[in-house]
Amino acid sequence: MEIALIKNLSCHVGKQVTIQGWIYNQRSSGKIAFLIIRDGSGLMQGVVVKQEAGEVLFSEAKKLTQESAVKVTGLVREEPRSIGGYEMQITALEIVSIAEDYPITHKEHGVDFLAEHRHLWIRTPRQAAVLRIRSEIEHALRNFFYERDFVLADAPIITPAACEGTTNLFELDYHGEKGYLSQSGQLYNEANAMALGRIYCFGPTFRAEKSKTRRHLLEFWMIEAEMAYFALNDTMKLQEEMISYVIERVLEKCTNELKALERDVEKLKAIKLPFPRISYTEAVEILKQAGEEFTWGDDFGAPHETIISSHFNAPVFVHRYPTAIKAFYMKPDPDNPEVVLGADLLAPEGYGEIIGGGQRIDDLALLEQRIAEHKLPQEAFEWYLDLRRFGTVPHSGFGLGLERTVAWLCGLEHIRETIPFPRMLHKMYP
Repeated sequence: MEIALIKNLSCHVGKQVTIQGWIYNQRSSGKIAFLIIRDGSGLMQGVVVKQEAGEVLFSEAKKLTQESAVKVTGLVREEPRSIGGYEMQITALEIVSIAEDYPITHKEHGVDFLAEHRHLWIRTPRQAAVLRIRSEIEHALRNFFYERDFVLADAPIITPAACEGTTNLFELDYHGEKGYLSQSGQLYNEANAMALGRIYCFGPTFRAEKSKTRRHLLEFWMIEAEMAYFALNDTMKLQEEMISYVIERVLEKCTNELKALERDVEKLKAIKLPFPRISYTEAVEILKQAGEEFTWGDDFGAPHETIISSHFNAPVFVHRYPTAIKAFYMKPDPDNPEVVLGADLLAPEGYGEIIGGGQRIDDLALLEQRIAEHKLPQEAFEWYLDLRRFGTVPHSGFGLGLERTVAWLCGLEHIRETIPFPRMLHKMYP
């Protein structure tokens, strides 16, 4: 018997197939049992009619508990009233295992309880929908770069030096030496770009921030790109094309998931190229016009980013931030060294920064000066300085926070739902 996925039932109407999954819900009367079955790809209603299936099969169906594992075989038919528009007339049932009393029932549970049972929470339709959208976003990002001749070049997770200072690092002992969990693969990306031209890396990053907000995780995934011979405007153009590409893919491939999340897809469909571009100074003026007390030179907080993006109701680039609040490797604007050739992309609907990037310093003397100004040990960056000694060229890059992007496209209230097992302040279980 052919084994099918629930999401593909429309291809099997009028055929006998087998579904392998788990019981999401079960109800029965004296003559008929309804089994809601999930298999990871979706939900399906299975029907067991006592008169047709027989006493033994009907009794087996009635004793199934939530999350019991089953294999069911039967005839697929269209049924507009059923979940997904199709159902199965079950003719054979194999019980793989009977589940104990399941802790997550079909009622409201508190956030702390759900977090403690995250390994089970991810089985619910809403959480599964988020994770499927996350998977599609990752797939789309990889395709985007592949289609543009980028090379995937992995960066190390254990590093000997900080990318952006040591205050937010997880420190570890590396055979008697200090090592750190990576904040970013960017410095290594620059080396790879000098070898391969256009590259990207994709992996986990770690920041020991004390932030306890709906936007922050201590472990999160970033896709980071670096391009030789790219200036600031080149990288902003690439970023907006990438975001547009991802949105189109999610709208095309994740219709059922977005519906399950009750996402207002019209807001995503309304996003068009090019994205607005404003300077940091112009963004400060928007804040002041909105009644915010804000000093030029300060960094934006989440409320500030929300006000700025709401002004456009679209993703917006904010470029040329003050040099003092950006990383040591950011290239100062030749026309105004008080600001750097960097840009953040702010997502609409209050989701804030999802991409940060810009043009890197390509001058050896200036980079040495910036390392000294940031009080970083130059000896730890000698290899990085070598990139300026041997064939330096203008180059730019950026990093996209996957979880923030997932939260935005899914319309989620909190970032903890965007990754299977979130790592947040004081929360490391399970």
